[in-house]
Amino acid sequence: MSDQLARLSTEQWNRSIPPLETLDTLRMVQVINEEDQKVARAVEAVLPEIARAVDLVASVLAAGGRMLYIGAGTSGRIGFLDSTECPPTFNTDPETVQAVLAGGMGAVAEACEGVEDSEDAGAEDLRIRNVGPQDVVVGLAASGRTPYVMGALRFARQVGAATVAVSCNRTAEQASLADVAISVDTGPEVILGSTRMKAGTAQKLVLNMLSTGAMVRLGKTYRNLMVDMKPTNYKLVERARRMVRLAADLDDEDEAAAQVLAASGNQPKVAIFMVQRGTGRAEAEAALARAHGDLRRALEESAGLGGKG
Repeated sequence: MSDQLARLSTEQWNRSIPPLETLDTLRMVQVINEEDQKVARAVEAVLPEIARAVDLVASVLAAGGRMLYIGAGTSGRIGFLDSTECPPTFNTDPETVQAVLAGGMGAVAEACEGVEDSEDAGAEDLRIRNVGPQDVVVGLAASGRTPYVMGALRFARQVGAATVAVSCNRTAEQASLADVAISVDTGPEVILGSTRMKAGTAQKLVLNMLSTGAMVRLGKTYRNLMVDMKPTNYKLVERARRMVRLAADLDDEDEAAAQVLAASGNQPKVAIFMVQRGTGRAEAEAALARAHGDLRRALEESAGLGGKG
């Protein structure tokens, strides 16, 4: 380990906790849990930066651009996890939010540790995806200095893309390459250097807010319901039906919610507009199109402004 890496807070030896192997199992997991509780507070300290990143991502996506998470190892897998949840949750195109991993998609299931040492590989992986001024690149690295991610962020800046850097050290090198730097100080891990633990949890919390916050700003939710979701299996159809019932104030009228959802073409926000404004599917779809898919805006702009909502 280089002196530079050894100085990172995520690479320090946590001397404040007893050796785990000397503890009974209950006390061992209590110690891990006590350390985990520090993560949310560390994330809280950087909420202003997260809010700035949410607004930046939302502006890029609203203009038709993409958000690309790029990382290696655990960081890359967390980006992959978040990106794959966006299409079913928010009905986004799979290209809109995507993950780029050192070593390719095979690195999701199998470690490809050596690839992260190449700055050129990070740049090349963005180049072949035609990243440009219309996009935002989110670099993910617990250390804040992973060469693969650094190379990607440098390339992104060169081609005019917006950049966000997410790390778990206060003095992350990659911060200098970002329009918005989110540096969560998670401190030493329970197991020295095992950044899949507190650092991984922190990155997951941050990405939850980045993608969800941006989608909220794009009108993908209504009254905290996933009204733009794709009901593609039994569970999701039932969930969509329940959301229509709740958002359209149909009380316990499951059958009514099922009927309007079917009439909408299984589009929850179209169904909600149909009930709220007493329209057919075509009129609801047209109103939503005028509002760029934002249900609340469509309802407010519709003729029945004083209706439910």
